[in-house]
Amino acid sequence: MEKIPKLHIEKLPEGLYLATSDDLPGLVVQGRTITETLEIARDIVSKLIEAKKERNQGD
Repeated sequence: MEKIPKLHIEKLPEGLYLATSDDLPGLVVQGRTITETLEIARDIVSKLIEAKKERNQGD
């Protein structure tokens, strides 16, 4: 099952949406719509989790 961190999404004055997460430090994404922002966040979340796994295997 895919685990999704809680996201905080806010609309910026420029009209873009910004998503961050306290659950996953380093997650900061922007999109033109909420849907686009969520899609980008999902992709970045998987990359951050994969990078974390790779770092942990090296220990």
